[in-house]
Amino acid sequence: MKLPPGISSTDFAAALSQFESVVGRQWVFSSDEDVALYRDAYSPYWGEEEELVASAAVAPDGVEQVQQIVRIANRYRVPLYPVSTGKNLGYGGSAPTLSGCVVLDLKRMNRVLEVNEGNASCLVEPGVSYFDLYRQLQENGHKLWIDTPDPGWGSLIGNALDRGGGYTAAMYRNHFDAHCGLEVVLANGEVMRTGMGALPGAQTWQQYKVGFGPWIDGMFSQSNFGIVTKMGFWLMPEPEAYLSGTVSVFNRGDLIPLVDIVNHLENNGIYTGMPFIGSPLLGPLNPGEQLRYVPPPEVRAKMATPGGPNLADLERYCKTNSVGFWAAQLQFYGPEKVIRAQWEYSKERFSAISGARFEDTAFYKLPLTAEQKEKVHKVAFGIPNLSMFFIGARSTINPTPGEGHVWFSPIIPRTGEAVFEAQRVFTAAAQELGLPISPLAVATTYWQRAFIFIFGFPITKDVETNRRNREAFRKLVRIAAEHGWGEYRTAPAYQDEVMATYSFNNHALLRFHETVKDAIDPNGILSPGRYGIWPKHLRDRKGKRT
Repeated sequence: MKLPPGISSTDFAAALSQFESVVGRQWVFSSDEDVALYRDAYSPYWGEEEELVASAAVAPDGVEQVQQIVRIANRYRVPLYPVSTGKNLGYGGSAPTLSGCVVLDLKRMNRVLEVNEGNASCLVEPGVSYFDLYRQLQENGHKLWIDTPDPGWGSLIGNALDRGGGYTAAMYRNHFDAHCGLEVVLANGEVMRTGMGALPGAQTWQQYKVGFGPWIDGMFSQSNFGIVTKMGFWLMPEPEAYLSGTVSVFNRGDLIPLVDIVNHLENNGIYTGMPFIGSPLLGPLNPGEQLRYVPPPEVRAKMATPGGPNLADLERYCKTNSVGFWAAQLQFYGPEKVIRAQWEYSKERFSAISGARFEDTAFYKLPLTAEQKEKVHKVAFGIPNLSMFFIGARSTINPTPGEGHVWFSPIIPRTGEAVFEAQRVFTAAAQELGLPISPLAVATTYWQRAFIFIFGFPITKDVETNRRNREAFRKLVRIAAEHGWGEYRTAPAYQDEVMATYSFNNHALLRFHETVKDAIDPNGILSPGRYGIWPKHLRDRKGKRT
């Protein structure tokens, strides 16, 4: 067991004993077998001395128990690391940012407290997963959809606080933006509600986000300023119909006008679902169809050309075989006659690109039948699932699967020119570092107005391979920052390095974070080091998390 820094075994044992008096002995976990369940399954330090590991875990059943645990932690200066369900794979899982933390496991707080169909909103606790809320909506016949990420076993609150995204209409895809109202246990054990929730007896906590005075909700995302115990979300009313259409273009340079038109249509609300942009040379655009796709041998051979594929040769192949060099798939939700008109207008706009070709990809009257649910890309219909794990399983296209991945997730401008520049920069780095980054990779479009150029760094159980990959990851972080591209989210192993790139005016942002941390959590008991925000007594340990 790794004790928290500066905590004696006597004080630690006393703290665990008092935790037991609050939640019951069965909900305090300190055996090696139990604590091992809180390891990051995708840790880039797996099996090394630097691996981030917990000392114990405690699972409260309600906000009052959370308050008591926080007060005990303050008494003994024991650091806590709250997790909702601990399913944040690729970004740290349930492992803490500082070895020795006690994981505050909120999985038992799994109640759906309210569903308001008229307002299309809900209020949930942190242990509520996407599966849990979906089941409740279905069992009660609510005509509401959730926006779920891949996979759907995680927590709505946990995913939103780490600023995750999904697949349906734009106003719901950014999960933190879709929230409305927080309840937070602060580091001193006090409970605070934000927005209209600060008004006793408020009737509009999930109706109006900002309340009165400064809107502080954002301070609790990707931070260690409090423990969120309740959170409201706006849900998507079930639409009447769904339509998707695909436009294909055949020249490499066509990506620039293609992205411009996609942006114009989305920013004007002509389509509302998540757009998929990519190269059909690499497979279907829709992630639900990508999982089992195997490119033709001729394409695989061209992509494997030493030094990268010949782009002019790929253009000729596309035109000869009627395969788009690039394509965009748009998703429309709403009344049938409206979304069909929106698709027709979209085709008019894309026709400005010479040779553009169109395909009506899918159309469904809603709700889906049970048979249709098995065929569709489920997350585009608000249906949580675990099928994305197939992408890491042994298959024809992945005969030697790894042990997991860590996401490298820089934000780049949403333009074709930016994609070309990112391809140039990252493929050059990939060749130098021995990484499998495709030269035709196109960023994803979870949110409006920006791309995420996301790439999964492989994790192994081999120490030397992981060491090389960590150095490569850190180098890519620096390269991205030099080009003005910053990561929006990262695993604990790299949070200090990424925060260091946000360095405007001598790291004014981080210095502000530290000022807030010192004021509201003077003992530094909440998630020390999370997203690079260390309490005063640990700041000289930055980058030294063991």
